[in-house]
Amino acid sequence: MGIVAIASTDLAMAQFLASLVSMTSSYNPNTYVIFAIYVCILLLHGVVNSMTVRLNGLFNNVSVWWHVFGTATIVIVVLAMTPHRQSAEFVFTTWVNNTGWSSSFYVFMLGLLQSQYTLSGYDSAAHMAEETQNASTGGPMGIIMAIVTASCVGWVFLVGMTFSISNFEKQIVEPAVGVALSQIFLDSCGLGVAIFLILIILGAQFFCGSALTLASSRMVYAFARDGALPMSKRLHKLNKEKSPVAAVWFNIAFCFILGLPYIWSETAYSAIVSVNTIASSISYLIPILCRIILARETFEPGPFNLGRFSTLVGVVSSGWIIVTSALFLCPTEFPVTATNMNYALVPFLVVIGLCVVYFGIWGRHWFKPGGGVGAAAVAEAKAAGKLDAEGDLESSGDTDEDETRDEKSYGLEHVYSHTPPLTSELGSGSASGSESGDEVGFPEGEEKHFRELSYLRH
Repeated sequence: MGIVAIASTDLAMAQFLASLVSMTSSYNPNTYVIFAIYVCILLLHGVVNSMTVRLNGLFNNVSVWWHVFGTATIVIVVLAMTPHRQSAEFVFTTWVNNTGWSSSFYVFMLGLLQSQYTLSGYDSAAHMAEETQNASTGGPMGIIMAIVTASCVGWVFLVGMTFSISNFEKQIVEPAVGVALSQIFLDSCGLGVAIFLILIILGAQFFCGSALTLASSRMVYAFARDGALPMSKRLHKLNKEKSPVAAVWFNIAFCFILGLPYIWSETAYSAIVSVNTIASSISYLIPILCRIILARETFEPGPFNLGRFSTLVGVVSSGWIIVTSALFLCPTEFPVTATNMNYALVPFLVVIGLCVVYFGIWGRHWFKPGGGVGAAAVAEAKAAGKLDAEGDLESSGDTDEDETRDEKSYGLEHVYSHTPPLTSELGSGSASGSESGDEVGFPEGEEKHFRELSYLRH
């Protein structure tokens, strides 16, 4: 579902660009133009994520500071230049219900969905764990820091922009330039400053879309490595820079297809995008429930864990996910018509149905958990006593050439010796893929490289 997140982020950026065009000229981009902008953004993200892992890391570091300082700049400038700011009473107590529903409780619950939208994407740290040092602690800390940072920065931004609303109807309900935030910038700061602030937003959106593409490509690569996708043999290949370029462009192509319904119906596209939050939330729910119900006594925690609070946190998290996922399937406007109906359930059932059918017809005959690329090599190395206590290959006298090569390209190589769990019972990747006609094994030309490297750096 990371692919859907990329599509929604990049389309939002295209719409922001369209609002900038409307603001600076008499031309109002139509749906076809917005879609063309969307495709250009997708292609740029594909190019950026085809670079080396190290350059992507630098790109993401710039992204962090861009978001923090960009948000601070926007809040300070807009608050300082807004001629008539709202009162604290308006910001924190005013209730506006334009949904048509009479139940205040139901409307309040629908409002919670805005916060649920932000509770996604932080799992990118898990998808990138195979390319990080000290992933067992670094990955969880990355998730926590993402949540803390986003909560603080997002809260400041939302409060600041709410104070800057001068005309609720004209800026929020029916913005002339198409995007509420762009209208606030224009009314508060004037054209020149508004353009500058929108460019900051566009940069943040581009960085966000790029990070989502990076994480989603690694997720596709991981599934393909285990033979869990059609065309797995092609999707788990790495280029000479040790980057899963095939998986990157698979994401871009899929995003193009997902965006096509936007040309004919924004309602259909919105339903597809809504599936992203529902499906990602449920993907979090499944392991949490397995942990607190099936493995409460047998689960072995890793270096980073919540200790005695883990069950309590799991219960609260499960309750939140179940409630918000149900709300995402509910209609948001009344009276409910064919135009405003929430169709999110339809694409959700289609996706789940396709997955079940694919596994029922083909996957169950050949797929084994832990039986993907590198599993056979790990089992062989373990049987030969070549794994150290941490599951790494023991050093046996690297040459200078090996060390240099390892230093330059430690990216995805170490996944070949870290396909968990590290046990001799792991299935053979090639055997598990034989019946599907989609052989699962080392990417072309990489098996020899794996044999040569006797120490794989984290």
